[in-house]
This record gives sequence, structure tokens and C-alpha cells, in this order.
Amino acid sequence: MPRSVNHVASRKRRKKIMKQAKGYFGARSKVYTVAKNAVEKGMSYAYEHRRLKKREFRRLWIARINAACRQEGISYSQFIHKCNEAGVEVNRKVLADLAMNQPAAFKAIVDSVK
Repeated sequence: MPRSVNHVASRKRRKKIMKQAKGYFGARSKVYTVAKNAVEKGMSYAYEHRRLKKREFRRLWIARINAACRQEGISYSQFIHKCNEAGVEVNRKVLADLAMNQPAAFKAIVDSVK
């Protein structure tokens, strides 16, 4: 009996990898074995950086809130502590946005917790 090879499934699998490697430079987008390695590496970076992005944004928000707080004469840590004591349930993302785009509203929050 002849050997049965499922060409349909293997072709589909290779096409999927090649489609993901579209736009890569040189052999990374042309040769299946090279493309497979490049796509796997790219996927692992994507997975890792989805998590790093959250940390980086939190750092950015904290830096913006700290800068705005210092203009109001209070440090970031004191401000957050007083917000927690006063029961202000506004997250850092919103506080950073207020500090950047609506300084008057941010000043009102700082004055309310002082």
C-alpha cells in the first residue's frame, strides 16, 4: 500500500507561517524554515511585550502625575497616600490624563485631598 501524505494539511500549515512572515526582510519572508524561526521569535517577543507595555504605561502615568503634583507642592507618594485615605477612587491612567489635559481638574483633586 502506498504511503499516505496529507499534502493539504501540510501546505495549509506552511502557508499560514508564510503569511505571518509577509513583510520580513530577505529569506525570512521567502524560505519556510527561516520564516518559521522568525515568526516564532516574533511571537515570543509579542507575548513578552504585551506584558511589558502595561508596566511601561504605568511608569509613564506615575511620572506625569508626579510632575503635576510637584507643581502643586506635594510629592507623588504623599498624593497617592492622601487619595487612598480620602477614598478617591480614580486610577493612575485617569489622573495622568487629567494632569496633562485638564490641569484645573487635577488641581481640584489635589486640593480636595490636601
